[in-house]
Amino acid sequence: MSSNNDSISKTLIVVISLCLVCAVIVSTAAVQLRPQQTANKLLDSQKNVLAVTGLLSGSDIAALYSKHIEERFVDLDSGELVDKPKDYDYRKAMKDPATSERLSGDEDIASIKTRANVAPVYFAYENGVESGELSAIVLPIHGYGLWSTMHAFLALGPDGTTIQGLNYYEQGETAGLGGEVQNPKWSAQFVGKKLLDQSGQPAIKVVKPGNASADSAFEVDGLSGATLTSNGVQHTFDFWAGAKGFAPFLAKVRDGALNNG
Repeated sequence: MSSNNDSISKTLIVVISLCLVCAVIVSTAAVQLRPQQTANKLLDSQKNVLAVTGLLSGSDIAALYSKHIEERFVDLDSGELVDKPKDYDYRKAMKDPATSERLSGDEDIASIKTRANVAPVYFAYENGVESGELSAIVLPIHGYGLWSTMHAFLALGPDGTTIQGLNYYEQGETAGLGGEVQNPKWSAQFVGKKLLDQSGQPAIKVVKPGNASADSAFEVDGLSGATLTSNGVQHTFDFWAGAKGFAPFLAKVRDGALNNG
């Protein structure tokens, strides 16, 4: 009997020891890999910003980004450019009560629940930041589709309303249907359309597939077989072009605020 007990005890000791060793190894690896993971995340973000502006033209992403892109920060309530908050992480700020605002049901048309108080914007300069010749303004936007929150970068012209590019880079929609938001052929139809009407109100319209008028400055075809994802795209545009999104900032852009520094 004691022999069996000894055997069970020894087995438990071995199992527990192995678990502890594995836990230490995993924890150590996670700590050691964190800087590289952070760097990769930053590089991926920079790549997506460059892609939506059409300035992704080489393998040295960091150098291209440094040459062509200036990152700034906007107070979404006032539309004013502000200094970068210390140790700022936009994704974390969206969920932190101290740095975000909980949206009411009527406000939350994009189904994101909360909105960060300060958001990054990216100024693109085709001839380099030092040229001072602004070629595009990139806004980070996100909203819920059928199954997931879909994240994208939206590039606007210096006028603050003409769409120059749309790049959905993160989503969990149905492959072959809603997942086609990441298809460049679909997003290409947004280029040249107007985000806002002459009064500054959200005007882009995602209509039923095949119904977009070629003469319309505002209509684009939705995704075939993915009505709810298409609705999510529409709601995303409506929110971020609206009063709780980038509307105050874009109003200042249209008034020439960027020309004054």
